[in-house]
Amino acid sequence: MSVLAAISVLALLIVVHELGHFMAARLQGIHVNRFSVGFGPILWKYQGPQTEYALRAFPLGGFVGFPDDDPDSNFDKNDPNLMKNRPVLDRAIVISAGVIANLIFAYLVFVVEFAGLGIPEPDIQPGVMVAEVMAVDSPAAQAGLENNDVVIAVEGKFLPSGDEAMKSLQSAIKSSPNQPVGLTVQRGEQQIDLEVTPIPRGAEELPLIGVKLQRNEIVIRERANSLGQILGLASTRFQALVGATIGGFISLATNFSEMSAQVAGPVRIVEQGAQFAKDDLAFLFPFTAIISINLAVINILPLPALDGGQLTFLILEALRGKPLPMRFQESVMQTGLFLLLGLGVFLIVRDTTQLEVVQNLFQ
Repeated sequence: MSVLAAISVLALLIVVHELGHFMAARLQGIHVNRFSVGFGPILWKYQGPQTEYALRAFPLGGFVGFPDDDPDSNFDKNDPNLMKNRPVLDRAIVISAGVIANLIFAYLVFVVEFAGLGIPEPDIQPGVMVAEVMAVDSPAAQAGLENNDVVIAVEGKFLPSGDEAMKSLQSAIKSSPNQPVGLTVQRGEQQIDLEVTPIPRGAEELPLIGVKLQRNEIVIRERANSLGQILGLASTRFQALVGATIGGFISLATNFSEMSAQVAGPVRIVEQGAQFAKDDLAFLFPFTAIISINLAVINILPLPALDGGQLTFLILEALRGKPLPMRFQESVMQTGLFLLLGLGVFLIVRDTTQLEVVQNLFQ
């Protein structure tokens, strides 16, 4: 059920993105002949008065098709309502509408969450949460640490709460290269004593155990006092998340050595979403908002085959007073699509082989 919930979130966000393009075109009277969710063979379709709606086999994206690109179109090539015959501004609105739809949807997700479930307030508990054990061959995994374990003591000394607890645990790990560190872990109703040996890794040879840590906290939800409080807090969370997402992409762009490890494909996204849903379905709200904002930021990048690449062509057309040669545009877009699909296949293969259930098959 949790995996299905995560896949449903991805499918919903694809529909939202493509619906943004579709509505922006239709509201301006621009002809649209196809609306598809997914790529590849058609599983289901419905032919409306103007548009064919389709669900395809591979739900890794979608597209809105225009008769401009259809050799079998019955529209006259000079029809003013063809996409290619519209002014640059009209086309820019259509192309950017998917990104705008994802951003608006992310904000509305927060509004619905706070209105329906209440405003989350963290209650910070003693200890440090093991958010994720990174690999089955990591020191943490070999020591027996598991996701969602709470480290409550180091070498018999109980940890405080919050950032102070995080610093204490990290300090103990960094100061003990190749030496066992005794940990007391709370796992459900059990307390377990473990020994983990940090291994120096990375360019700076820092002792690591291969986990992601976070503050040990539970979320308490309180009913909002007013609609204004809901809208204001949703705006604050939305702006913070957009800023963090953009900052993350800038960090990736300036640190190529970390890019391959940090970029996640659809398999990894579904795995993370399934984990959120397994812990608490309420976590699907911030997960949905995060993925929606990431889709918006990725699509606005000035790269071929993305919305940002098409907007770049429109900006150049506005500056030149005429479009770039169609053969050049098609060549760039085809190259970009090829690279994008190649990256997608690479991420799917990489993330699939890193799934715990797959790794266990080879042990």
